[in-house]
Amino acid sequence: MNAFDEIKALRKDISKTIGCFPLYPPLELFHSMGFTPFVFWDLRHFINSFNTADKHLQAYACSVSRRLVEFICSTSDDIIDVFFMYNACDTLRNLPEIINCCLQGKVNKPRIFKMHIPMAPEEQTKTNNYLSGRITALIRELEKSFGVAFSPERFRQSIALYRKMRLLNEKLEKMVAQDIISYNLFSLITQKGLFAKIENHIEELESIAAHLSSSLKNEFDFPSASVIISGILTPPAALIDALENYKIRIVGNDIATQRRSYAYTPGDTGDPCLYYRNFYRHHFPCPTLLYTGDQRLAAIKNLIYNTRARGFIFIGEKFCEYEYFEIPYLEKKLREMGVFTLHLEISADDDSGANYMTRLEAFAELLKS
Repeated sequence: MNAFDEIKALRKDISKTIGCFPLYPPLELFHSMGFTPFVFWDLRHFINSFNTADKHLQAYACSVSRRLVEFICSTSDDIIDVFFMYNACDTLRNLPEIINCCLQGKVNKPRIFKMHIPMAPEEQTKTNNYLSGRITALIRELEKSFGVAFSPERFRQSIALYRKMRLLNEKLEKMVAQDIISYNLFSLITQKGLFAKIENHIEELESIAAHLSSSLKNEFDFPSASVIISGILTPPAALIDALENYKIRIVGNDIATQRRSYAYTPGDTGDPCLYYRNFYRHHFPCPTLLYTGDQRLAAIKNLIYNTRARGFIFIGEKFCEYEYFEIPYLEKKLREMGVFTLHLEISADDDSGANYMTRLEAFAELLKS
């Protein structure tokens, strides 16, 4: 059963669904107001053609945006009740208008709620009040449109759930570093979590953690051939299989759907404005949050220090301009630290891995030398 079949199966137990895009939406807020949020970021396992999307997006748009447009414009109306989008890169910030044009012929087209997240550092532009205003306006729109009322207590309960989920993901990440579970299995679990009820996702994470926790060690020797994986999307399974075949251990990740998503949760509060000011301001650095760019190098250095990784593999999503702006600089700084780097570009049709196997093998030999 794929993610969309699971969503359909869940519909009998869900009163309201909200499809979120890009990657770091206010999930706790939506959950507390009775929605089941799904994050439509990594759709490559479900959308393999772009017949509709290519009529509305340029050929040089990334596969992330193309797959989202294809999904929204070609799927049935009964899966998602409403969509939520916020600004990220130059391509993604204009998608709401493009999608509205695509859906003009649909009778029951879903409404799209939008929110603007300031992309400048707060200390430079004093954006706290502006972001608070956007959060408040979003709450008022949801209350008016769906007849729901925001509750500080329910918001605290939702925060607790998402904090629990993020901590469990960190625990599983440590199991990958210690070779207790494979990185491919971990990626499958995190990817499924994007399209699951938070309660069901936590139950699955708890089950795996309980079964394997006895194998987890507080201290262990990191292998000499160890790497950190970085990218806006999880690497293709064939790439990870190749690394594991070459005896390369993935001891950490800087993947947007993984560590960048679960690394930080603000403290409990019934005030969503305060919560999301902290959530976005102190978020793990990601190129889709432009104001965090200056902290990227420090965060990655800290990740390398904690994992003692010898290599760093950039999985570049083709046409993801913001990732490519920073990759040359990060590669230079990491090499100055003595860290081996490898940059692979993945396009929409590269899941087989044939295009980069030779380079992976050479990189593995370099790490082991």
